[in-house]
Amino acid sequence: MTADEVTEDDVSLRDHHVRTDLLDLLAEVGTVTATEAAARLGYSSGLCSFHLRQLARHGYIEEAPHSGGRARPWRLRQRQTAAAAGSAEERFGDLARGLEDESWRRWLAQRDEAPPAWRHDEAFSAVAYLTPDEMSQVADVIRRALAPYQDREQRPLARPEDARPVALITRLFPLLPHTPDGAEQG
Repeated sequence: MTADEVTEDDVSLRDHHVRTDLLDLLAEVGTVTATEAAARLGYSSGLCSFHLRQLARHGYIEEAPHSGGRARPWRLRQRQTAAAAGSAEERFGDLARGLEDESWRRWLAQRDEAPPAWRHDEAFSAVAYLTPDEMSQVADVIRRALAPYQDREQRPLARPEDARPVALITRLFPLLPHTPDGAEQG
């Protein structure tokens, strides 16, 4: 595989970080091509190109005006007002959740094509009664449990031979009460 070839497995592992890095870079420099992004961020141009197209598909960026040629510059999508755009944290969170959901749907549709040992998942959910501090503590425990595996993304030689990218998605949020009229209660 060349540096510019991107497999589906590579994409699912790095979606969030690569796309967040690209959005941060666009916010910093205004416009960027996949080649420029690759040089600045240390990813391959093929990976950057793929993720730039995905960000455009989800409405976060758009092609910047250019004079033609092969170079395809991108910029953050022009929005009506700053208030309508929401905070960067909210936009990145919404993007990440949408991409996670997209990856999950792709898994469900294609899992029969995976090698037999990989045709299962370990999805689960639970409800626990927690305080805000306890919710943060649970998140910290999960992060610490994953820490021994995080360097494998940047260090391929540290991966066991049969290791594959696995989406690790944790969403901790308070469950709001249901009200008859749909209004939230505090």
